[in-house]
Amino acid sequence: EADAYFASRPRGHRLSAWASHQSVPVAGRDALDARMARLDAEHGEEVPRPPWWGGYRLVPQQWEFWQGRPNRVHDRVRFRRGPEGGWDRDRLSP
Repeated sequence: EADAYFASRPRGHRLSAWASHQSVPVAGRDALDARMARLDAEHGEEVPRPPWWGGYRLVPQQWEFWQGRPNRVHDRVRFRRGPEGGWDRDRLSP
C-alpha cells in the first residue's frame, strides 16, 4: 500500500523524500537544493520508495469535540461512523 501511494505522488515529491531528512537540521537551502539536483540526475522517472518512508493508516470510528463553557456545562459533540460509511452526530452530556 505504501509503495502504491508513493508511486502516485509527483516525481518531485518522491525525490524530496530522499533529499530531506525530515526535522534534521540542514546546512542551508543551497545544501538541500544540491541534494535534490544530485538525486534528480541519479534517478530516472521511476524514483523508488525510500526504506524509511511509510506511515500508518488510521480509520477512526468516532471523534469527539469538546469546548469548555461557564459552570462546566460544556459542549460535547460526538461523530460516529455510520453503517453506510458516513458520520452520525449526537450531543453528549457534559
